[in-house]
Amino acid sequence: MRQRRRGADLERAILDAAWLELTERGYAGLTMENVAARAQTSRPVLARRWNGRVDLAIAAIRQQRQKFPLEVPDQGDLRTELLEYLERLSNRVSGIAAIFTLFASEYFNETSSTPQDLRTALIAGEKSVLASILDRAVERGEIDPQKLTPPINSLLTDLHRHHAIMTFSPPPPELRTAWVDSIFLPLVKTS
Repeated sequence: MRQRRRGADLERAILDAAWLELTERGYAGLTMENVAARAQTSRPVLARRWNGRVDLAIAAIRQQRQKFPLEVPDQGDLRTELLEYLERLSNRVSGIAAIFTLFASEYFNETSSTPQDLRTALIAGEKSVLASILDRAVERGEIDPQKLTPPINSLLTDLHRHHAIMTFSPPPPELRTAWVDSIFLPLVKTS
């Protein structure tokens, strides 16, 4: 006899089911009924936890992102840390496709929200890993802090995001290395 799931186990199973529905059908095909069936629970169980498919989709994407943490430990070398950051970011690319289905659907009509509102909901509570890496490099004297301007600070993340959105795939390692070695480091290194 199967044991009944409760609490965090049930919520995790529901969010895993919602994630699979999002990746297979996109936001337009996401229904509470299909998620409930896939999670082997009932629609009222979902309704008690989420106000609708918008909240469920965001929760599913957030759970998936948490499975691939971005935190990069201090390794004493900016280049090494940047490459690891881009590798970890690449592990999250499947989420980009799911997020893109929100943009390409009626999500914004349903919620009256903007792309910035969606971004805020998805990254709520996350700290900027890249900012931490750059701060450590400044402390070690690897980066000239005067060269860290807003467009430079986000350059690697922006390049990565652009590639992921345009191809729905992570940038290959050699491209990530070129971004770091040929573009980013020459812009920020101390003279």
